[in-house]
Amino acid sequence: MTTSLPQRSLLALISALALGHGLPAVAQDARPLSLAVSEGTSGGIDAATARKKYAPMADRLSAALGRKVEVAFVREFAALEEGMRDGKFDFVIARPSDYPARGLRDYRYQYVANAEPEGHCMLVVRADSPVKSFADLRGKTFVLPEEVAYMTRFCRAELRDKGIDLSKESVFYVREQGAIPFGLEKGIADVGGLASYSGAVRKWRESGQRILHESVGQPYMPVVGHPGLSPGDIAKARQVLVGLSSDEAGQAFLRQLGITGFSAGEEDRLRKLLGWLGV
Repeated sequence: MTTSLPQRSLLALISALALGHGLPAVAQDARPLSLAVSEGTSGGIDAATARKKYAPMADRLSAALGRKVEVAFVREFAALEEGMRDGKFDFVIARPSDYPARGLRDYRYQYVANAEPEGHCMLVVRADSPVKSFADLRGKTFVLPEEVAYMTRFCRAELRDKGIDLSKESVFYVREQGAIPFGLEKGIADVGGLASYSGAVRKWRESGQRILHESVGQPYMPVVGHPGLSPGDIAKARQVLVGLSSDEAGQAFLRQLGITGFSAGEEDRLRKLLGWLGV
């Protein structure tokens, strides 16, 4: 009895799986691609909100790549890193930037793009503070996010480059950036460190308080791609992101992310980020 073509295909698939060869390329290409989204533990969104928020980006990637791209919300940083280590995510967009940077350095992910404007550590003081310059910071009390937080490492590296070693200064660490202005206003600390893209720094400015120093910029909200994606697919994804600012719908999406667009020229700086942070 002659085996039909569909039966042969099924037998070949079973044989390939039994030998550990995985699915054939056609079957692999049929699966949806994942877009892992992380806005950090203080991002304030849930899975349903993330899917809706990032749907315009996923839809455009789907059209460009010819494969469905599905948003996967990742709240915990440990899960984000584990997913990159295991190759679970096809694309990752995340803040803070150190996790996509880990994807490049440690898990062979590929650079796609990063958001604009770049991120900064903002050193802030009260409007009536006697602190007027960096020279006045030694011996003062600092208030920063948690000691292992990205922005704390960012501010620490900036201060280090300006000649101030935080290990020799008095520092309070708080869980939420929103607590930093409170600490300054109540006189608990003299100077605080806030992310340039945070709501806390915007409110600080609006209340008439003072920005003492804006740090060097670093890539913000990078997008990286799985090491198995082809150069062509990476180029298509990059073109989608860079092109978002060229039409009204794309601009509306960018505004809800709080950014002006994406650029694709910061791979080298992103690869150097972890070394600058000292991690």
